[in-house]
Amino acid sequence: MMKSYHKISILALLTIMMSGCLGDLEVEPIDSNLITSANVYKTTADYKKGLAKLYATFALSGQQGPAGQPDIAGIDEGFGNYLRQYWNCQELTTEEAVISWNDATIKDFHAQTWSPTDVFIGAIYSRIMYTVALSNEFIRATDGNSDPDISKFHAEARFLRALAYGHAIDMFGNPSFVTEADLPGAFFPEQISRADLFAYVESELIAIESDLGDPKFEYGRADKAAAWMLLAKLYLNAEVYIGEPKFTEAITVLTKVFGGPYSISDDYRHNFVADNNTSPELIFPITYDGNNTQSFGGMVYLIHAQIGGTMSASEMFGTGDAWAGLRTTSALVNKFDLDNDARALFWTDGQSLEINDIGVFSDGYAITKFRNRKLDGSLSESNHNVHVDTDWPMFRLADANLMYAEAVLRGGTGGSRAEALSLVNELRERAYGDASGNITDAELTLDFILDERARELFWEGHRRTDLVRFGVFTGGSYLWPWKGNVKEGRATETHRDLFPIPSAELGANPNLEQNDDY
Repeated sequence: MMKSYHKISILALLTIMMSGCLGDLEVEPIDSNLITSANVYKTTADYKKGLAKLYATFALSGQQGPAGQPDIAGIDEGFGNYLRQYWNCQELTTEEAVISWNDATIKDFHAQTWSPTDVFIGAIYSRIMYTVALSNEFIRATDGNSDPDISKFHAEARFLRALAYGHAIDMFGNPSFVTEADLPGAFFPEQISRADLFAYVESELIAIESDLGDPKFEYGRADKAAAWMLLAKLYLNAEVYIGEPKFTEAITVLTKVFGGPYSISDDYRHNFVADNNTSPELIFPITYDGNNTQSFGGMVYLIHAQIGGTMSASEMFGTGDAWAGLRTTSALVNKFDLDNDARALFWTDGQSLEINDIGVFSDGYAITKFRNRKLDGSLSESNHNVHVDTDWPMFRLADANLMYAEAVLRGGTGGSRAEALSLVNELRERAYGDASGNITDAELTLDFILDERARELFWEGHRRTDLVRFGVFTGGSYLWPWKGNVKEGRATETHRDLFPIPSAELGANPNLEQNDDY
């Protein structure tokens, strides 16, 4: 079980990166005190520590936690955390979340008024490229190693790089591009097209499948099923990314997921609590431990910022601070049968449904989805008063159920409507406790799937991508409160389906061109 991350000195990592120019000489430095890949990686355990740092780039933001030795300068460590900024981009920009704080440009996300100079957009772009850079160095250091464990580490590093590049495809389209073939040195990375990056990530995921561990071989590590889920995500969104439908391909890889050792948990909440590592539904998590993975981003942000006012932090979550920032809009709440759907995890006491002022925490229902208590209500293992044990469910089986149903409805072959209906109703039976919430075949439509994805997956980092795929993220066909910075919502510009390449990146790299209309 990988619930904590080993540390490796950032000096060591940077020295390894700079030492790549030695290349084929295969020499060790004359100065035995100089740290390079040749003397950092002596044993399999050393390589595993290096691999842990790659996983940690998604969960943490520096070398000591929760702050003090940041990976990236120029932004507060908590703000600059990968998962925190990814979540903000995917959720605050939609009907699922608003934030009351006045931190820099954060409210521009929900208003859809961001610009290329936005500090938070720059942060997620930098985090993506940081993960890519560290992965490249580890991939180079493990290339050709015949040790079975290290060969698996190598494949996992390629998966993590593919995951980061997958986020770049989705959010930025045409980022800079480097691989292990680009040795460290002074050069400007080339810009890659969205279509070419799609092809690259697809080829990487296919190539590493046989080298990854079998599903569930070790909790918290990328395995074959994680690669299948990421590949299915690429295929489901291929019409957006490359203008070519790949719904049949999505069904093919999702069928592999269904053949794995996963099942829908009996209790929906099991996926979002401090012992969610025991849920049979989680396929790939970003792991947290209150004692060993400390950050003011990630799950600490999501759990603390969703509570405040009359909602007691200590009673409901086992944590000491209520940050009082995040809520949701009526557009999400109104999709639920509040009396019968167990997924309607809203805090309404003292909260108004409608948002008259985003800056007022009591405007808008709060969310009680993520908790730092175990499923049975007991305290988390670490019982830390700030940091949490709850893992981030990046991929879980319920998402696969809904992706399969959508791919079938969009014309993918190799599946069936009957199976799609069964997979959807499996989730609704869990939500309602019986078959009373089941839908009929006639009710299984794409519009229903979009709403059901909101009900099942809200706040899990999927919504912006889903709305873009359905053609309603921007424009005026679907409005929600404060979209476009208007209480009733207004149409927004379609070029915002992509984020801009950050201005700082454009200024530093003459090979980059800005996305259209920014």
